[in-house]
Amino acid sequence: MFVVNSLGLATLFCVITMLGWGSWANTQKLAGKDKWAFPLYYWDYALGVFLFGLAFMLTLGNWGSAGMGAFDNLIQAAPIPVAHALLSGALFNLSNILLVVAIDTAGMAVAFPIGVGLALVIGTVLAYMQAPKGNPGLLFAGVTLVLFAMVMSAMAYRKLARPAGHGWSRGVVFAVLAGCLMGFFYPQLSASLSPNFNSAPIQPGLLTPYSALALFGAGLLASNVVLNTVFLRVGGLSYRAYFRGTPRLHSLGVLGGTIWMLALGLNLIASGVVGPAISYALGQGATLVAAIWGVAIWHEFRNAPKGTGRLILLMFIGYGCGLALVGLATL
Repeated sequence: MFVVNSLGLATLFCVITMLGWGSWANTQKLAGKDKWAFPLYYWDYALGVFLFGLAFMLTLGNWGSAGMGAFDNLIQAAPIPVAHALLSGALFNLSNILLVVAIDTAGMAVAFPIGVGLALVIGTVLAYMQAPKGNPGLLFAGVTLVLFAMVMSAMAYRKLARPAGHGWSRGVVFAVLAGCLMGFFYPQLSASLSPNFNSAPIQPGLLTPYSALALFGAGLLASNVVLNTVFLRVGGLSYRAYFRGTPRLHSLGVLGGTIWMLALGLNLIASGVVGPAISYALGQGATLVAAIWGVAIWHEFRNAPKGTGRLILLMFIGYGCGLALVGLATL
């Protein structure tokens, strides 16, 4: 399998993760402009995640002489690590559906900083408890600044004018629920991996990143049969509407899932060098990337009242400084 042992390359992978996780939702925004409801978009997104997870396993998972090939690894995998990987996919799926609802309600500039920011805090703490690696003082100082940025984002969103019946709390509540669930998926996935998989033999029963990614995608797609069907029914939609979608609309969803899964794959590979906590925290710099998309490209605060810009600036400063401290924690 392909492994990374260079700190510089691992850090670059985390930066690519940050860009991918912060940018995939643009495909949902583009689909939404064509009145393509998010449950319909999300089916294609789930397919993109699953298919790219398989692609990772079939290519990099069996390339090179390091470690153990993905197929051999799956054959010897124990039930508990397999369950961890499958459960992580289901947990992420539910949290991400809620996040997409939050994006649809509140926009990228709010849903990501609150939802993914909260996931960053929970996931980083849990991952560090599993595998303490890096400078804890710098790591948790950075997490504290991310919390500050989340508060600034919520305060900025509260100032926006909305139609009657669409108060600021609805988007924030969905984002908080998404963040609480999302914070648990990465520790579950990390728990399925063999320790030091990039430099030590794979422990019997445990997984390589590539077999874990394939199982994660399978768990996400399987859970989507139940979860997204519920959201379809609640939204008054049917699968007939899904099959009426144009190739462009379907391709946007698959592209979104592919971008997200590429980012997860690189992040998991990098975790063998920098540790799960730092790898996850750096990747969740996606919050800053998504906020930039929301403010600068989608103009989600175009009609915000005076004083909102100051809160947005504080949000960017909090995220920027927080992520810088997380990065320094690797040194």
